[in-house]
Amino acid sequence: MPEIITMALFCAALIGCIATGISIIPALVAGLAIFLVHGRLTGHAWGAMIRKGLATMRAASIVVVTFVLIGLLTTLWRAAGTVPFIVANTTSLIRPHAVILLTFLLNCLMSLLTGSSFASAATMGVITMTLGTSMQVSPMLLGGAILSGIYFGDRCSPVSTSAQLVKTLTHTNIFENIRLMVRTAAVPFALTCAAYAALALCTHPSAGSLDVRGLFGKAFCLHWTTVLPAVVLVVLAVARVDVRITMCASILTALPVCVLVQHMDVEALARALVFGFRCADERVAPLIDGGGIVSMVKVMLIVCISSSYSGIFQETGLLDGAHRIVSALARRCSAFGATLATSLIASAVACNQTLSIMLTSQLCANVESDRQCRAIDLEDTAVVVAPLIPWSIAGAVPLASVGAPEASLLFACLLYLLPLCRLVRALLERRRGGKTDAAQAMPDGE
Repeated sequence: MPEIITMALFCAALIGCIATGISIIPALVAGLAIFLVHGRLTGHAWGAMIRKGLATMRAASIVVVTFVLIGLLTTLWRAAGTVPFIVANTTSLIRPHAVILLTFLLNCLMSLLTGSSFASAATMGVITMTLGTSMQVSPMLLGGAILSGIYFGDRCSPVSTSAQLVKTLTHTNIFENIRLMVRTAAVPFALTCAAYAALALCTHPSAGSLDVRGLFGKAFCLHWTTVLPAVVLVVLAVARVDVRITMCASILTALPVCVLVQHMDVEALARALVFGFRCADERVAPLIDGGGIVSMVKVMLIVCISSSYSGIFQETGLLDGAHRIVSALARRCSAFGATLATSLIASAVACNQTLSIMLTSQLCANVESDRQCRAIDLEDTAVVVAPLIPWSIAGAVPLASVGAPEASLLFACLLYLLPLCRLVRALLERRRGGKTDAAQAMPDGE
């Protein structure tokens, strides 16, 4: 009973923040106090709980450095004209008869390069929505395709905060994770492409008239050198160079482009690195503004505060009952099935992707002994399930930024197909007594 009351108080704090429209960080701080008080009332020492909490917080804080680099990178790609160049030169590929499928694929490309679902929605998502609606295509279908696309890269880009978080939580290699994510996503990706191609046949689009290149060309110099930061990132990522080194190399490549090609002064550039890029052109600004170290502060606080929960739970045994329930579920429907069910509940409670990943990781830590399989299970559940919760910011913010209705969630095909295909595969493998697809993807000895 005390455990249920404690978790209910925490959930109430989260719901209160969401209902009032404020950040969930106050709820996380309240949760920290609630869990410490529960531990003290059940006979645990303040010092022991605090030490355990700080230990797990320090372990997770390694990812904070990566988040800072991501904030710098996303700013410089905007300021250097890298994102505008990519958007301007790829949206010309859109044709009326395949607009839904191309919307999905272009948002996949943008999210792979930027590693950010929100940034991809605010740039490529807005552009493809504008082009698609100008061709008389339903915003509901376009919104679903955009949501699928932006979370394709958010899941498996080496510069994605969610991929970095999963790698840190499971102590795995991000490039090995990406290799396995590509494998588990192959069939769902193909089915998603087929679904969007089929939906395109049900529409009757007309030709659009938006001049994207002309729009961005007035605010940026779209010289070919502006794409060099992206080329450096892709080349080093393919070569499996450490992600932090890769991002630093891309940052160092973008700096001279900002100064020499886009003619930014040093003071404006320094300000953008901290507070984010701000475009002077009022028509372009809503599509490109953002980034900066400050933009990463919220997610860093969420990670640091919620990571301390793990140590407190270990010391107090608060989640022991939940662990037993999840373990029993895993015995009945596979480790992946238990992780998927847990991620649905965690996403509904947490209302954001970062905390959903961390809660699912904590609750499912004992159902899968293989760290690599545990990482892929998280990537194929919590990462893509969170955007499907209607009240979660993971899906609500991107849809709002592109002007898509909430019903677009019904057409985010990849986000449904990925966990469902994994679940079917896991259940079939369980019945045959074999390995899961993630385990099969690893060579012997891993």
